[in-house]
Amino acid sequence: MNYHTYHIPANYTDAGKLFGLFAIRNTIEDVLLAAPPVFLCLRFMPFSIPTNIIATLVIGIPSGGFAIIGIRDDYLTRFLAMRWRWRLGRGVITYRGSPEQDRRR
Repeated sequence: MNYHTYHIPANYTDAGKLFGLFAIRNTIEDVLLAAPPVFLCLRFMPFSIPTNIIATLVIGIPSGGFAIIGIRDDYLTRFLAMRWRWRLGRGVITYRGSPEQDRRR
């Protein structure tokens, strides 16, 4: 018998991720969600620069962190689309079980 040994690199699951941690789609959603409030805070707040930076961090980091992590390892926009479809369907769950359960009844 001839066995082949294949070496799997430690970073094989990092493909398609930014810095090996964040999915590219999550990063794009993060920038689109966090950039407008950050810009508005830095541009239009009438305080000193350190106060503006602190206010920007207080607003930008939570919104950006929420978008980059996602909800239950899913993209934020995908979760919101599924939630919207569920709400339009009035929250009705149509799954009634497997066919084997139907035969037992």
